[in-house]
Amino acid sequence: MFEVMDTDQLTPFRLTDRAAARIADIVAKQPGQLALRVEVLAGGCNGFQYRFNLDANRDAEDIVIEHHDARVFIDRASMDLLAGSELDYTEALMGAHFAVRNPNAASSCGCGTSFSVA
Repeated sequence: MFEVMDTDQLTPFRLTDRAAARIADIVAKQPGQLALRVEVLAGGCNGFQYRFNLDANRDAEDIVIEHHDARVFIDRASMDLLAGSELDYTEALMGAHFAVRNPNAASSCGCGTSFSVA
């Protein structure tokens, strides 16, 4: 079985309405995909980096975050580093992208995809 969290309630990871709308739009246009997978991997210029992928397979240990029509899969090891974070979607002159606001990050790189913890 898997754990499902609704971000309309207090959860250790939440989606903004903008992120949820963009995820739902992207997934709807990709047949067979179920969710956006958010992972934290070793690497990047600060020690850890975020990775975002569409995923058609939910692992038994995944935490499933749902908000409106969007679904996000997060593995438990990544959730340890994402606890209390928020996923947003931003559009700016330099482009559009998902951004994680992570209170666990002691520092991050200029591109926002790499971070370190204290």
